[in-house]
Amino acid sequence: MTTPPGWYRDPSAPHTERWWDGTAWTEHRRTPEAPQHPPPRGSDGSGRAKAVALTTAAAVLVAAIVTGAVVLSEDDGDGDPGAITAPTVSVPASPPPPSSESAPEPSADPGRVVDELNGITLPLLDGWVRPENVSDTDVVMTTPGTYDCPGDDGLCRHGTVLSRTVTANDEKSTAALAREDISDAADLAYDRNRVDERPFHGITSHRLVEQGPVAVAGRTGYFVRWRVRTEAGPGGYVQSMAFPSSVGSESLVMVRYVFDAGAEGPPLADMDRITEGIRPVGDEDTGGGVGSDIGPTR
Repeated sequence: MTTPPGWYRDPSAPHTERWWDGTAWTEHRRTPEAPQHPPPRGSDGSGRAKAVALTTAAAVLVAAIVTGAVVLSEDDGDGDPGAITAPTVSVPASPPPPSSESAPEPSADPGRVVDELNGITLPLLDGWVRPENVSDTDVVMTTPGTYDCPGDDGLCRHGTVLSRTVTANDEKSTAALAREDISDAADLAYDRNRVDERPFHGITSHRLVEQGPVAVAGRTGYFVRWRVRTEAGPGGYVQSMAFPSSVGSESLVMVRYVFDAGAEGPPLADMDRITEGIRPVGDEDTGGGVGSDIGPTR
């Protein structure tokens, strides 16, 4: 147990007291003061009163010796005064010193996914979870769980949303980028993936479902949505959506949606709901969506 701060008999000079700051000896020393006691009440200076006074003084002295006793060790006297025998001292509880660490930041909104790189947050709707055991770092959310792919061996997910910065070319038209990206998005999702597997035995056909301007996080973008049919399984829906970021150099951002068709796939309306809920980081009021007011990009 650590000895509390206080005056204790100096191990290197037993006739003096030295200040112990709780962790080490300081250079402050003093000569112990002899206790002063008034004569017993009613004393007439008789031998009996003197005897009582001497007895009291002796008891006080013994108590002081017992309370302040320190067994000297064989070192240079710089050790903890309570390392061997510490005086019994009642110390009032005191608050711990302030921590040098700053208070933790409030926890992130559990209902949103943050994409710091592209300066956006996306709503985490019911039926969607943050990515787990996903190798693609662009994935921002998935449907929970996996299932056995109907084509090549492997595990598939019923829904995936990805967000990435466009760096492959210098194209500045969001419409051109979305139209160019949709084919790659469909191929990776339903034809041949990055490890050369064909989880659905390939795409047999596709058709354009919808395309057009869209407001995303207060910026003007463009989206293209396909319905894809596959050799195995029910196929699905793929959407590519391009828009300018509101941070940094305002690079173009591409958000891809991959939804399985059929009863097991997520509701197709979730594509629009997620799009409408995308916000710039730090701005919970600026939304968007298809049919929202489209203004010039900044």
